[in-house]
Amino acid sequence: MKLKNIYKIGTLALVSVATLCSCNDFLTIYPTDKTVGENFWKTKDQVEQMVSGAYISMMDYSCQERAIIWGSYRSDEMDKREEYSNTNLDNISAANLMPSNGYNSWQSFYSVINRCNIILNHVNDVMESDPQFTQGDCDEVCAEMRALRALCYFYLVRAFRDVPYTTQSYENDEQNMMVAQSTPDSVLNHCIEDLEYAERYILHTGAYGRGDERNRGYITRDAVWAILADIYLWRASMTHSEADYRACVNYADKVIDSKDEYWRTNYGNAALATTDKYHLTRGSLAFGDIFVSSDGGNSLESILEWQYDGEYNSNKGVEQYYYREGESDATSRLMASRIFSTVGNASSDFVYLTTNDYRYWDNVYGVGSTTADQFSIRKFASTSNISYYLTKGTSTVGQNKVNGIMDFSKYNQNWIVYRLTDVMLMKAEALVQLASSDDDEETLRSAYNLVKVINDRSWIAPSQRYPTSSTIDSLTIGSYKTKANMELLVLAERERELCFEGKRWFDLVRYCYRHMDGVNINAKMADQSTWPSLNTNMLKLMTRKFESGGESVIYKMKNEPWLYFPILLSEIKVNSLLKQNPVYEEEETISKN
Repeated sequence: MKLKNIYKIGTLALVSVATLCSCNDFLTIYPTDKTVGENFWKTKDQVEQMVSGAYISMMDYSCQERAIIWGSYRSDEMDKREEYSNTNLDNISAANLMPSNGYNSWQSFYSVINRCNIILNHVNDVMESDPQFTQGDCDEVCAEMRALRALCYFYLVRAFRDVPYTTQSYENDEQNMMVAQSTPDSVLNHCIEDLEYAERYILHTGAYGRGDERNRGYITRDAVWAILADIYLWRASMTHSEADYRACVNYADKVIDSKDEYWRTNYGNAALATTDKYHLTRGSLAFGDIFVSSDGGNSLESILEWQYDGEYNSNKGVEQYYYREGESDATSRLMASRIFSTVGNASSDFVYLTTNDYRYWDNVYGVGSTTADQFSIRKFASTSNISYYLTKGTSTVGQNKVNGIMDFSKYNQNWIVYRLTDVMLMKAEALVQLASSDDDEETLRSAYNLVKVINDRSWIAPSQRYPTSSTIDSLTIGSYKTKANMELLVLAERERELCFEGKRWFDLVRYCYRHMDGVNINAKMADQSTWPSLNTNMLKLMTRKFESGGESVIYKMKNEPWLYFPILLSEIKVNSLLKQNPVYEEEETISKN
């Protein structure tokens, strides 16, 4: 099934649940009783409509916007464009996370969760009325919806920590929609249970047939394993659990082995086949293969991408935040921060080690400028499949997207949720923590080797440089002999490789947790009288995008609750069971008065 047909089917499902709920509750649910009642759940086609609708709701502007703000903007890699006026973004940058800030809203993710719950609570009925909908079909649908629900809850735990958890579907105005928060341990355990169920029944990557976008656009077995690896890595960082770190490595290996098997089965005799097990696209071809939808999108490295075609749906979140604010306005809401402007060593304020890294040129425009404090983002915002480095010899170094390189008539750029190098670096991060000491050379080298594979594929060949050079750049393990140095190497490589993909803030939070003691994931923040202090090195990394002013943020962010957003004030007002993040209670009181 091609992408347009998926959107046509899914759009019908979205229309069927378009009536807004009259009450303002913590879920802000779209009830379905008026249009999707007992007469709806009769056929396999109707189930497919609802499944497609759940995926399309995950691609909603509000979800995409929060994936960017929650996962990237809070970190060191992004700034608000200086000319763009937005007090809420200014407050987030300054760590003034007011409960009235609209970016705190979790409604869009709970809307997806509710769609999953509706399907899960009705799908068994369809087998009784449509013999074409088999038990195997039902199991596979349940696997997908439980996995999608788990992914949504994982976003919420990383953004808010203590969140309401429910598997109840809300389908009419009379239902009681107030649910108290659960601890992160409880929510993550539920997510793991759902994903372990999904692992047994979900389709493997490629099952839809070669060229079908559902292989990347729907959750498959590889995606389930990637989410599990991510969840175990998050929980291990909070609890310092060796078992969870080993689980992360285990699931990362499942993804790596599966991708290798898929490659060798389908492309083993191709000219571009490689001998290692990762099969990463190398050199100047990588950017276009992975990030430019006009060059195909859904690269072989990809695991899960939200699919946009520019006609039936458009990636407005990325368009407005990375590319342009309006049809005739070639300026985005967000910009890459100063740390992408030049190169430095491992202990510097800058991302790249050398200008001989394709990513230095390709991820943002205008690098090398000695005067600019902000840089236009190229990743997800370019239709050119050619490395920017290869054109810089005949262009100005300060070139940006305003100079004519962009031509989006329809914004069809996919959003990458997981790809192979992300999972490889999850494994590397876990391996560093599993090293018994600085003398555990075998484990540390295993982590280093994963970083090096990713780093090496981005080196510009000496013959392609301006001017040409005989020097061969490469990481050397001698600079990263200790656990602490190797941990920072993995963190830095994740930023070089995954910048602007909604990962960086969560990477920093994991790093912070690993250097904190006394974290209690079995207790809600509001029920604790004291909280562990934040790691100062993490705060320095977070604020390095500021040439000045970062000190005030470091001074303010003292303990664990500051890592999370406050609950939106309107949610607190309508759900008496919710407890505000304790460090924002004073701000909440001010907002009410």
